[in-house]
Amino acid sequence: MARLTPDTPFIHPDCEMSDASFGAFVEIGRGTRLAHSHFDDYAYCDRYCDIANATVGKFANIAAFVRIGATDHPMDKASLHHFHYRSGDYFDDAEHDDAWFAHRRTRRTIIGHDTWLGHGAQVRPEVTIGHGAVVAGGAIVTKDVAPYMIVAGIPAVPLRARFAPNVADRLMALAWWDWPHDALRTALDDFRTLSAEAFLERHEGRATGPKASM
Repeated sequence: MARLTPDTPFIHPDCEMSDASFGAFVEIGRGTRLAHSHFDDYAYCDRYCDIANATVGKFANIAAFVRIGATDHPMDKASLHHFHYRSGDYFDDAEHDDAWFAHRRTRRTIIGHDTWLGHGAQVRPEVTIGHGAVVAGGAIVTKDVAPYMIVAGIPAVPLRARFAPNVADRLMALAWWDWPHDALRTALDDFRTLSAEAFLERHEGRATGPKASM
């Protein structure tokens, strides 16, 4: 029987979850901290990720120790320290600054469909990683990444596109990540054996993917 299911995410031990939601066939690696975020269908992260205020697209591949949406400190105020917004932890007669936390949650990071974030990568708040993009291990992404682009470095810069622009555009139009589960199974051998261009040639024009065998 398949380990992953459409109904319940597979959450490994020692995770911390706060205001998290999940699509179908999702897996969350051991020790991950996940807050105010959504994982769409088939997305997963490996061990000890720290993800906040993020929308993670379908089929996203997130390696171990990735950090997404790292929260920031108020650099324009007299102190950086969180005593003045986590004030209830320090003073009996004070409350946390809810407005500051609400502001943080508005600064969402968007991870596109079928993306790959390598080991230890970081993606800053309000950054969008385009569909099919790759972030190299250890990179720190401070700006939006175009679809099907490979980026690396600190700060991350483009290395090269995964495909020629017309192939990337055709993959975006095909949007195979929206196919139903049985269509993915029917096309499994094609995913395994065909190049991207050959896959497109076989499947373009099929709005919801190949018909599942009965």
